[in-house]
Amino acid sequence: MHFSPWRTAIIAIVAVFGILMAIPNLLDKDQLAAWPDFLPKQQITLGLDLQGGSHLLLQVNRDSIISERIKDLRRDVRSTLANDNGIGNLITTSTDSITVELTDPSQKDAAMAAIEGLQNNISGTFGAGGTPELAFSETPDGKIVVSLTPDGISARMSALVAQSIEVIRNRIDEVGTTEPVIQRQGDDRVLVQVPGFADSTRLKELISRTARLTFHLVHPSMTAAQAEAQGIPSGYYILPSADGGDELLNENVELGGESLTNAQPGFDQQNSRSVVSFQFDTRGAIVFGEITSRNVGKRFAIVLDNQVITAPVIQQPITGGSGQISGNFTPQSAADLAVLLRAGALPATLDIVEERSVGPSLGQDSIEAGVLAGIVGAIAVVLFMIAAYGWFGVMADIAVALNVTLILATLSALGATLTLPGIAGIVLTIGMAVDANVLIYERIREERAAGRSVIAAIDSGFSRAMATILDANITTLIAAVVLFFLGSGPVQGFAVTLAIGILTTLFTAYLVTKFMVSRWYAWFRPKTLKIGLLRPVPDGTKISFMRWRKMLVTFSVLASLLSLGGAFIPGLNFGIDFKGGSAIEVRAQDGEADPAEVRALLAPLDLGEVQVQNFGTPEDLLVRIELQPGDDAAQQAAISRVETVLQGDAYEIRRTESISGTVSSELATTGIIGLSVALLGILVYLWFRFEWQFAVGAIIATAHDVILTIGFFAFTGMEFNASSIAAVLTIVGYSLNDTVVVYDRIREYRLKYKKTNLSELIDIAINSTLPRTILTSFTTFVALMALVVFGGEVIRSFTASMAWGVFVGTYSSIFIASPILIYLGLKSRADVAEAKETPKRADGAAV
Repeated sequence: MHFSPWRTAIIAIVAVFGILMAIPNLLDKDQLAAWPDFLPKQQITLGLDLQGGSHLLLQVNRDSIISERIKDLRRDVRSTLANDNGIGNLITTSTDSITVELTDPSQKDAAMAAIEGLQNNISGTFGAGGTPELAFSETPDGKIVVSLTPDGISARMSALVAQSIEVIRNRIDEVGTTEPVIQRQGDDRVLVQVPGFADSTRLKELISRTARLTFHLVHPSMTAAQAEAQGIPSGYYILPSADGGDELLNENVELGGESLTNAQPGFDQQNSRSVVSFQFDTRGAIVFGEITSRNVGKRFAIVLDNQVITAPVIQQPITGGSGQISGNFTPQSAADLAVLLRAGALPATLDIVEERSVGPSLGQDSIEAGVLAGIVGAIAVVLFMIAAYGWFGVMADIAVALNVTLILATLSALGATLTLPGIAGIVLTIGMAVDANVLIYERIREERAAGRSVIAAIDSGFSRAMATILDANITTLIAAVVLFFLGSGPVQGFAVTLAIGILTTLFTAYLVTKFMVSRWYAWFRPKTLKIGLLRPVPDGTKISFMRWRKMLVTFSVLASLLSLGGAFIPGLNFGIDFKGGSAIEVRAQDGEADPAEVRALLAPLDLGEVQVQNFGTPEDLLVRIELQPGDDAAQQAAISRVETVLQGDAYEIRRTESISGTVSSELATTGIIGLSVALLGILVYLWFRFEWQFAVGAIIATAHDVILTIGFFAFTGMEFNASSIAAVLTIVGYSLNDTVVVYDRIREYRLKYKKTNLSELIDIAINSTLPRTILTSFTTFVALMALVVFGGEVIRSFTASMAWGVFVGTYSSIFIASPILIYLGLKSRADVAEAKETPKRADGAAV
């Protein structure tokens, strides 16, 4: 119990550092500006669910890349053969290749040599080497086939993602938002998070629109309708026009948007309409002047993203290097188009595969709900610990308060993001941090009851409880690590706070609490030691738990079968995370929301199955739209139509989420992998720390808890989404925490009691840990129920399932994990001795 000066100094330094790092999070902007510069000023970054904003996951459209590359390749091959080498040809295209038929087959070798000159090696990572993009071959009838290689397509996609990130960053910077997150995910995705930008519709338009501007000559004598009837002339193609018609355009790009140096919104006073004025660079101005000089009297089309915006007749040469685009623009759309043109075109089409946006009002509500839940849970835990342990409870509460402070300080120092599930992680940490103190205090009481002196009981209590605390928390840490690496968004935020909370718990529960207890003993030198005041479970219980094992194991098997059946009938209420689709949370501006009214408003949109239900308060509704047929653009169009109908004076859009079928299947797969990896990691750890029977027993008990939790979701009808996987993994950690505490005592008593059979030994172990089990379960349950009641509807299924998990985990650690050891053949010393002394018949059976 002696603390050297350096250990005392470490505790003091960490505590002061934590307090100074956490304080800035309590200051507003003015107070933070007045905070001394030599002190830390970094604050925790709030997640989008707390401060509002938009989250978009974009995926490069592979089909569009191939289509555009084939179109360019077709034009390049025709130009190389006909214009540069005078070789006549007829080109046909397929999905990823073109076939060249020569009018003079004798020129095949010359044609092949010319075409092979178009080979393009795409640079690899850091510019190393290069991947050939094209493959060349011949058909038996003498035709030349040029195809795109799979590796070349993948390399081009990877390069385009890097280019797209820069373009997106330029566009967002033009809008003036602060601290956007734009990063690559995998080979073909870009993650964009923009805090404080709740207008997801405008953000999607700014980010995902390709904004590829090109100029084409219109066919001088044939209309698009005539071309469709008579056949499209070679070198021309048909594009839709903004006015609802079609135009027949020359496929050659006379000039591209890459030559623009500036674009600004403007207003045409003569025609009373918004326009976008643009300016070319020197080369672009010369080319534009040459084109307009050669084609006076002809129509010249301005094409934006494969749609003809306008196609005016060239009245005279335009040599000034500037012009304007007119169309059906509003001032806002003209300003946004100018932003897109200034930032540059995206090199590829980006599909929105995941969207999450939160309005500022919902973000503020979430902060208030999370803080309220945290305060209520903390007060309940503090009061209960004082009631249960008196002055020792006060010391435990101080340690828990420092624990929370260190969590906030660590989040600030790491620049981590705090999400609403992250707040839930902190509240859960409060409950679990109490467990470490309860383990220590109960162990001190046992040592004192065994006849040790006050100082010896305190010292032994801390040292003996530490091994159990380590085993119990490492299993939860394994689940948190798996959640971080396999989860996404808010789930990762929960994993970060849970993992940090486990580490700070080990520091505060052991070092800080031990330091306070040692100082208390040094000052007062008590002759007696009274730790427990309120005892929910009386000391010295002798409940024969193993006598009921057959009945309770049978009950648990039946409950597990019922839960598994419930997963199919009635089935889980899967959220959009797992089946795709969209969810929109709205709030009625005046009075209570009417689900029937909203259903009637949305019925004419013909969006398939649309669910409208109350969500939390009477003013809030949740609208769920099934996954729309077609591509991701169809889902985004459906969201826009719903928002257009509902947004206005009647309803406020508070939150929007949209998950594509691709991402939903990935989330389901990742969830299964995460649960499997967590269980495997825990199995390996427990096998290393205990005997194999303990590891297998813990996994069986954990599987029981997971199955009953799935049954909880099935029979309550609560939504099962990505955060539910996080809840299940947390339940796994908590259940194992409980189980390891019991197992650790069984292992200790197997060495201590040499003449007690295993069934009696397990009863003794469970009874000795029962006060700790009930106290810890109660405090954790109280903290979670504060989240269930006050934490808001968004995380209610998440917190309610964890509260259920506390109950189930406590049950399984006593009635499943313990008796399983008997069925798995674990023996006590008395059982082994009895087996050796029992005489055997010749056939091996006991006499």
